[in-house]
Amino acid sequence: MNKLTRFDWNSLTVYLLLCTIGLINIYSIGYDIDSNTMSYFNFNKQLFAFAISILLITVIQFLDTKILERYASIFYLFGIFTLITVAVFGTEVSGSKSWFRLGSFNIQPSEFMKIFVTIAIAKILCDINTKIRRFKDLFFCFIILLAPVILIMFQPDAGSAIIFLFLIIVFHSEGMPSFVLLSIVISILIFLLIIIFGEIITVATIIFISIISIIIQQKKEVKNILNSLFLAIVSILYSLSVNFIFNNVFEQRHRDRFNILLGKEIDSQGLGYNINQSQIAIGSGRFSGKGFMQGTQTKGGFVPEQQTDYIFTTIGEEWGFIGSSLVLILFVFLIQRIIKTAYKQKNSFNRVFCLGFACILFAHIFINLGMVVGLVPTIGIPLPFISYGGSSLIAFSIFLGIFLRMEFERTN
Repeated sequence: MNKLTRFDWNSLTVYLLLCTIGLINIYSIGYDIDSNTMSYFNFNKQLFAFAISILLITVIQFLDTKILERYASIFYLFGIFTLITVAVFGTEVSGSKSWFRLGSFNIQPSEFMKIFVTIAIAKILCDINTKIRRFKDLFFCFIILLAPVILIMFQPDAGSAIIFLFLIIVFHSEGMPSFVLLSIVISILIFLLIIIFGEIITVATIIFISIISIIIQQKKEVKNILNSLFLAIVSILYSLSVNFIFNNVFEQRHRDRFNILLGKEIDSQGLGYNINQSQIAIGSGRFSGKGFMQGTQTKGGFVPEQQTDYIFTTIGEEWGFIGSSLVLILFVFLIQRIIKTAYKQKNSFNRVFCLGFACILFAHIFINLGMVVGLVPTIGIPLPFISYGGSSLIAFSIFLGIFLRMEFERTN
């Protein structure tokens, strides 16, 4: 009985509530309001995936998490192998060759690769010989992180690839030099400025800021001036390359979505249709929603990919502000609990793994909800535990199962 009281029932309860909310809304989406008919296909598949998830979480509670640390490299290499294999033998779905088809089920290796990469990074950073402030160790960490990103980009699945980059936050929390994270943030900012205002205005702004920076420096040391000049030159060269990257690396659909999001184009019927209908659906729910299976906007088929990327529109329309707030509160509670637990862990491997789980979870929630309300381009990111998709649900359930086991081992 004493062991049962040490188990993290709070996190498990939040998980069960989120999965239940997902199942309820997937069931609701299956109802066709026009023909008054019900399709149970997606609901049954999600229910099956949920049953497998519960089984896996249970099995994981009897395992020693030291196995993950011991065989981290094997897990990682297996994940890389699946990403290479799916590019050759995978099934193409929605323009991306990211799936293995097993009968009536599809398995997406990139979802499980998030677990393997997190384990690998935790293994590297917990090594006593690893000093992430050293260039060679930091470089190796980035290689481990970027290898699956590149493979997934070739599928192509830009959305899943972006999720991995949020693990850079873990690097920062474990001692990565601040200027690296700052450089990444500045690069993203310059990228957006180039798209919105163009090269001339952005480069002129960089030059102006650099000149002011040199002038206002209290110490007129040559070293400081040279550092400012070097940063300015690098920023300008990067700025001049952004248009090439945007026009030649990005696909047309991605360029269009950026332009629509940034207000450079208006398209309420084409690529902007999803966002427009999503905003209408959520807004129509108001405070308390229209009621279970009463969402005329979402049930009418106006919102594409409603059961996956845009399932939050169903929550917003049928359950309103109250239901939407409940989902957000549950996610915030779970993330803060994972982070709080991470810093209580007795060894660094468990700490880094938990932080990695929190980053992956946050990335999914942030991007998915950003897509739904029109703050982020549509890039196909599911809402954890809620969106339809067996691979996503099972992968995040494994993540949670490992987290629960680590917390139990800590208190045991």
